[in-house]
Amino acid sequence: MFENPTSEQAGLWAQVVALWDMAVRRDTQSIAAALHPDYSCWVTGTDNPHDVQAAIAAVGPSSPQIRRYDLKPLHVAIFDGVAGVAQYTYEAEVDTAAGGTQIITGRWTEMYLRKNGAWQMVSVSGGPDGQR
Repeated sequence: MFENPTSEQAGLWAQVVALWDMAVRRDTQSIAAALHPDYSCWVTGTDNPHDVQAAIAAVGPSSPQIRRYDLKPLHVAIFDGVAGVAQYTYEAEVDTAAGGTQIITGRWTEMYLRKNGAWQMVSVSGGPDGQR
């Protein structure tokens, strides 16, 4: 992890990892609960931002299955104990339509709001490398 994280930073990073684990399991119920109702995301290479329903669909059964992933945290910041930002790079192995697997690398900046003691994702920006 990043150098000398505070307990708040470590807690937010644990939520980042938990969301990836939920995606691997395709646990759309837990993902829905982890996203703020007004969530908005803009993935690199797409024309428009998307909402909560699109985010849930992106990890559902009609999306490529994630086989494994590796996250490298670059920066985690907590603001006044209620807002947080996690920035990291990732590498993921996903299924392809042809029946094989593909390695995808990219980067995310994720924004969170602490609500009732839990981190809820409010927005994310980034995506696979090589897309504009």
